[in-house]
Amino acid sequence: MAEKSTLAIRPLEQEKRAIVIGASSGIGAALSRELAGQGYIVAAAARREEKLNELKAEGNGRIHIYPHNVTQYNQIPALFQTIVHDLGGLDLIAYVAGVQPPVALDEYNFEKDTTMIQVNLLGAIAWLNQAAARFERAKSGHIVGVSSIAGDRGRVGSPVYNSSKAGLNTYLEALRNRLTRHDVTVTTIKPGFVDTVLLENAAKTFWVISPEQAAQQIHKAIQRKRQTVYVPARWGLVGLIIRHIPSFIFRRLSF
Repeated sequence: MAEKSTLAIRPLEQEKRAIVIGASSGIGAALSRELAGQGYIVAAAARREEKLNELKAEGNGRIHIYPHNVTQYNQIPALFQTIVHDLGGLDLIAYVAGVQPPVALDEYNFEKDTTMIQVNLLGAIAWLNQAAARFERAKSGHIVGVSSIAGDRGRVGSPVYNSSKAGLNTYLEALRNRLTRHDVTVTTIKPGFVDTVLLENAAKTFWVISPEQAAQQIHKAIQRKRQTVYVPARWGLVGLIIRHIPSFIFRRLSF
């Protein structure tokens, strides 16, 4: 259930308003704090209410919480409208929710696969479609989707996680192509290794950054209205190399 009271927006100030989906921990929580620190009024939505309460306590009155499971798609239109009403408008939405359960190299688990598609891709579509329609009418707004460098190529380690992020990349690109003519910005964020729970399932890691560092770089991308951003930027070179490795070589790699 969303917060019951309407948020206090001071009418003489042009405060920016943002929704962060997947805000209970990791990059989502860090981005909520970063945006609040930069003057945004933030609506933080996530499944774990106890974590949201901790985030709210850190927000100096600028973070307001909405417990929500992104797979409950039928609730999203009404919740979106409630949040926008509470905020008094909307300037930015960031979809950060994501899951990556452990998958063995010889495992083909449809239940795990379904969860990844539901959270990583369908949840993003359900939420961002709502924002896209509103921003198109308003001729302004900014949509941010946190994807992954894992979506750049099909790897042996987690085929459906890769697929969910590749699908998200294509969806965000299509939104960008549709909405740019309406002065709406769509930014795709492709992190490398970030120190979150998702690293628990990574066999090897390097260039690991904190969620706070990731959030700062995402905020810079928002300020600059970037289109596609690797976080940190050096992953862009890695992505370029990975995308151009011939398939007969890539399929022999173990990552």
